[in-house]
Amino acid sequence: MKLREKILEEIRTRGPLAFSRYMDLCLHEPELGYYSRHAGQFGKAGDFYTASDVHAVFGRLLARQFEEMWRALGSPAPIEILELGPGRGLFAQDVLAWSRKKFPAFFAALHYSLLEQSPALQERLRQTLAEHFASGKASFSGLARRSAPLIIFANEFFDAFPVDVLSAEGKLYVGEQGGNFVESWAPAAAAELEYLDRYGIHPEGKQRVEVALPAQRMMEEVAAAISTGFVLAIDYGYTRAEQLAGRYLDTLVTYRRHSAGSNPYEAPGEQDITAHVNFTALAAAAEDAGLHLQKLLTQSQFLMGIGEANQFADAFEECRLPQEQAKVALQLKHLVTPSGMGESFQVLMGSKGVPTETVEGLSGLSFAKSRLQAG
Repeated sequence: MKLREKILEEIRTRGPLAFSRYMDLCLHEPELGYYSRHAGQFGKAGDFYTASDVHAVFGRLLARQFEEMWRALGSPAPIEILELGPGRGLFAQDVLAWSRKKFPAFFAALHYSLLEQSPALQERLRQTLAEHFASGKASFSGLARRSAPLIIFANEFFDAFPVDVLSAEGKLYVGEQGGNFVESWAPAAAAELEYLDRYGIHPEGKQRVEVALPAQRMMEEVAAAISTGFVLAIDYGYTRAEQLAGRYLDTLVTYRRHSAGSNPYEAPGEQDITAHVNFTALAAAAEDAGLHLQKLLTQSQFLMGIGEANQFADAFEECRLPQEQAKVALQLKHLVTPSGMGESFQVLMGSKGVPTETVEGLSGLSFAKSRLQAG
């Protein structure tokens, strides 16, 4: 049975589905959902790419930041990094390789854990990180609370959580008519309206806005897993202030073969469906669960802070020819400039059990801080 028929069957049995349920089925239905059925979504040959597909420098810079975090925690052994939604494992591969090469003491203390539910992606991770699985350096893990120091990393993770869609007419539901998906509206729940009160805006006219309660619940779980350590979440998103200014309404988008679309009802299970992250809501969930948060940064500010001290030597170290340097410079530019990922991606950093002045000394925070002081 194709996913489309399975969804239509559920609608006929249960009635119209909340959009969040429809989105969850499209992305995560076992064997048929977009993230469940195969591991070919990522990279140039897939539907979209992440920062680790651009160049290994992303993982190398983060390895440098993780090593600083480890020292900020007192250089404990062991130290665990838990990556949420690790995809094909390219980021983990880059972090482990660069840590072994540049930070041997950190590498010796490091255990790299991966939170991934998809069997197809688990198999791909076992292949990519075969050496580290064999040595015991890497393993799959859940979100149970740790007593030992922990760094949790999430890159383009929260944008894949199902969202509900609200308009002036109420909450969006997906029904069926003549074998086709049709939209209808019903009154929103109190929790969804409260979400808009606190973290967004109430839509008017034809406006649509997303409510991301599952992402908030996940952030609460993430924060609760840490007794001492850090959370680092990088994603494309916005704040409530930006919504109040009239931006980031109806951010729902689909991706297929590197083309963005606006029809989530086309080819269910064969295209990615995503929404921008509401960082005001995500930050509130993190703080409520006991994390101390730093000011929200752009990816550009964060990576510039890490790489500025050594002029991004992590990117250019292996370049031998001028044309190689030019190619890497273009790839780095894509990660840090407004025309690439630099301004559209935001970085949320939180900590627990670490002195504030120690956290504020991390290099990832230094670029934004220096510009603020200069201003």
